[in-house]
Amino acid sequence: MVINQAQINLIKDQQAHAIVAKTMTSEQLELAISGKWFKIWVPKSLGGLGLSLSEGMQFLEEIAYHDGGLAWTITLCSGANLFVGFIDPKTGEEIFQNPAVCLGGSGRASGYAEKEEAGYRIKGHWKYATGAPHLTHFTANCIITEKGIPVLDESGQPLVYSFFFDRDDVLIHYDWDTFGLECTASHSFSVENHFVGDSRSFVIKESESTWPDLLYQYPFIPFAELTLLSNFIGMYKRFLDLVEKYFIIKSQDQVWLQEKGKDRFKQLDLFQQDFNKRRNLIQGLTERSWENQESGIDNTMMFQKIAQESRDFVSVIKKNTVELFPICGIGAAQHDQEMNIVFRNIFTATQHSLLQQ
Repeated sequence: MVINQAQINLIKDQQAHAIVAKTMTSEQLELAISGKWFKIWVPKSLGGLGLSLSEGMQFLEEIAYHDGGLAWTITLCSGANLFVGFIDPKTGEEIFQNPAVCLGGSGRASGYAEKEEAGYRIKGHWKYATGAPHLTHFTANCIITEKGIPVLDESGQPLVYSFFFDRDDVLIHYDWDTFGLECTASHSFSVENHFVGDSRSFVIKESESTWPDLLYQYPFIPFAELTLLSNFIGMYKRFLDLVEKYFIIKSQDQVWLQEKGKDRFKQLDLFQQDFNKRRNLIQGLTERSWENQESGIDNTMMFQKIAQESRDFVSVIKKNTVELFPICGIGAAQHDQEMNIVFRNIFTATQHSLLQQ
């Protein structure tokens, strides 16, 4: 899946507007809906694109190269739309008839679901629902209780189910105020004394999938690791390209070129080589794990490798970005300059717990 030049132009044109608005613009939202970008992991039978894992990762990386904030929103919302593969099939068919359907929410179990006849009584408060202003449904994890007492699972831990709610049934708390990824509008939300039927609960586990597509047999944690990493890869590649552009311009100054240029370009070249090596490794691991999944080959070691390499990659991205940023001049500190935007996006993204070492 390739983004065409007209789409790239629109993405670039709208980036500053979305930062100021602290949410996706109407033009960005229309682009995402018309292109089915929120549905890259949704089966074609439900009106989605049904991309493979590698195809989707390449697509997310490309968007992140042009606008990390937009890519983060597409990644988290499309990842939540993937939950259609785990919910009641009839309910999923009804919901996904809407071309603008968009799920999003929180993976933290900061809510409680009291078991009642044919459903659950929900209460809770959840943070960081990416894309909150345009979500049609909110997803949340809850600890299951009976008569107010948490139900324990087979390992003796509190039993946790996932739920989804209609937009009108939640209260959005407009509290997202960060120095990067502003347009993701990842606000908190809460639910109080709200009843949902059994069909609104689900378990994100490959053995519990309700659709046969291979993607829903692929464990969610490595899927999430790889798709989040695609954002870092795209943003970091853009940052390296912007640094190279800055060095090329600076090299017109013969004094800078003689005193610093050689070392600067050598440092950048080493970072670029390391980037290509790590990116190729991740692509290879992704493809092999997908092939193993198709063939029924155990992926335990492969998933461990993906987890480690993903975290190592993000750690290197943070370190290298910090090394390069201070030698890119006062322009890099200007709030409206692209290098500054990419820098802010990268370091806001690093606060996500999933890929931290």
